Amino acid sequence: MTRDWNAAEYDRLPIPMTRWGETVLGWLELRGDERVLDAGCGTGRVTEALRARLPRGAVIALDGSDSMIEQARSRLGDDRVTYLVADLLRPLPIPRDEPVDAVLSTATFHWVLDHDALFRNLAAVMRPHAQFAAQCGGEGNIASIEAALGTMGESFAGRKLFAGPDETRARLAAAGFVEVTTWLHDEPSPLPPEELETYLATICLGDHVEAMADDERRRFVHEVATRLPRPEIDYVRLNIRARRGPSTPE
Repeated sequence: MTRDWNAAEYDRLPIPMTRWGETVLGWLELRGDERVLDAGCGTGRVTEALRARLPRGAVIALDGSDSMIEQARSRLGDDRVTYLVADLLRPLPIPRDEPVDAVLSTATFHWVLDHDALFRNLAAVMRPHAQFAAQCGGEGNIASIEAALGTMGESFAGRKLFAGPDETRARLAAAGFVEVTTWLHDEPSPLPPEELETYLATICLGDHVEAMADDERRRFVHEVATRLPRPEIDYVRLNIRARRGPSTPE
């Protein structure tokens, strides 16, 4: 979760996450005066749409990456937005006497390897009955990339968690959430062939190659790209809708 990103490159790429995030945002029933946590705000594209739905409210934009937060701040400024660099695996630096009315998250939770801790930490800063709308990589996500890595003696093990809907539902209930609905859907995303390797290096394989020297990183990403069946990212999304219960387990 605390991996840093090349936020400028991320913002330049034809990422589908913004479109998906705006759909997830539409699941929240907002009056316009709420205080909402964007858990994994990235460069602030979806956060911008969230703030537009809160003309009398406020947003907490949280991310584990300093560069993502800097890019979000350059996009959004300080009007009704508070920025936090924080790890979702740890208790969040939001005062318990100022709980949020809702949590939104898109394309983030698969980077967090302990979803039990993740959901406990979010529940702890939400008011009773607060809304929760999220989407992340789910079971089967980017399977073609993982298969290509496997032929190279590599894997995503210990780097990403692509959970299924049943286990996620159980984890949310254990963390004190109610009215839980979870499901998977496919989002195959073709890319211009000339963008494929940059996309892989920046997003899907970014944590894999961040410690490599430039030449090694280019060779590694190129090799993965040549082993994919087509210039397409075979995304599978895990969708979550829930509410925090009237109380949370101790």
